[in-house]
Amino acid sequence: MENKDSSLDNCLIKLENIYKIYGSGNIEVVALSDVNLTIEPGEYCSIMGTSGSGKSTMMNILGCLDRPTKGEYYLNGDNVASLSSRQLAIIRNQRIGFVFQQFHLLAQLSALENVILPMKYAGVSPEEQKARAVEALTKVGLENRLHNRPNQLSGGQQQRVAIARAIVNRPLILLADEPTGALDSETTKEVMKIFEDLNQEGMTIILVTHEHEVAQLTNRAIQFSDGKIIHNNYKIPSLTHQSV
Repeated sequence: MENKDSSLDNCLIKLENIYKIYGSGNIEVVALSDVNLTIEPGEYCSIMGTSGSGKSTMMNILGCLDRPTKGEYYLNGDNVASLSSRQLAIIRNQRIGFVFQQFHLLAQLSALENVILPMKYAGVSPEEQKARAVEALTKVGLENRLHNRPNQLSGGQQQRVAIARAIVNRPLILLADEPTGALDSETTKEVMKIFEDLNQEGMTIILVTHEHEVAQLTNRAIQFSDGKIIHNNYKIPSLTHQSV
């Protein structure tokens, strides 16, 4: 990868003066404004904020799904802010795992086949594809559901398949966008325990959520408002009557 900055070798993510601006002139919308952020390897962070605060735009930038209008984004020492679409696609496949609220599983494929899919684009051999997919599904407790299709799985099980798919290429970062938004409270506990276990194994996890109860389970909460970070390590008030 080009644009390597050796001074950032110990920093997994570094954002410098990031702006994201949509439109121009009278219809200009500043979604992100002068955002600076550092995330170290092995952190377990949540990004919080109300609708329109900039948290989803931030997730798109971190996941290389969108480019900043201005500023620098260093991922594992590489400046990815100005890479080509093809280079960004490679980074998304090999360095970043994605988990979304709506699972995004292919209905015609089994759990095993859904998890294998990203490895096909990463050049992994067919033998290793199956072994790694089984390993990932076992890690999320679905070793007995390998051949079930999504419509044969509960919502929580589908999200587990999505997590297995996200980690199967052994990414540097796991990005989860409202991963518990479609789940009940008991299933939320189960999914959050999987994230906790993955982090304990050393995986860096960044989770976007509007739920304080979910953010409390992460080690660091980053709060957005009006496109800016207002708290870099937000101390979430204890909620005595609510828990996940």
